[in-house]
Amino acid sequence: MKRITLEIICFLFILLFTYAAVTKLMDYQKFTVQIGQSPLLTNYAGVLAWAVPVVELIIAGMLALSRLRRIGLYAAFTLMVMFTAYIVAILQLDSGIPCSCGGVLEAMGWTEHLIFNSVFVLLGIAGILLHAGEEDSNSPLTKEQKQEKQENTVPQDLGVSNPT
Repeated sequence: MKRITLEIICFLFILLFTYAAVTKLMDYQKFTVQIGQSPLLTNYAGVLAWAVPVVELIIAGMLALSRLRRIGLYAAFTLMVMFTAYIVAILQLDSGIPCSCGGVLEAMGWTEHLIFNSVFVLLGIAGILLHAGEEDSNSPLTKEQKQEKQENTVPQDLGVSNPT
């Protein structure tokens, strides 16, 4: 069940980031203008217009590859926290600033967007925890064997010379 839940979480992030990135790139001019209208992002609009969708696609790719999944989950969580913090800041400044997310996500108001992002932040935390649990369960040693191995480990060289 944990494995399926983790797969669903990763799939949702892949879907979200791919959809958002492609939508932004398909209407690049509009995305750039909308970012430029934000008092927090105006000076960085040119860079962010390319960086955000590229980062979203890279994270989606990492989540799709099992060997990069752990770092992908951390990256997805971090990006969602950043997006959520931006929304909180916008709500404090001026909620009349247009959303630059693109597609159907753009139709949400800032409060709905805050809830949506918060759910994905929680999914990110759940994904990280599930992935960590999965790595532990994939170890060939049982819990008892791991503990015994730890207890029986003797330091090889403590810097003390052997008088024999």
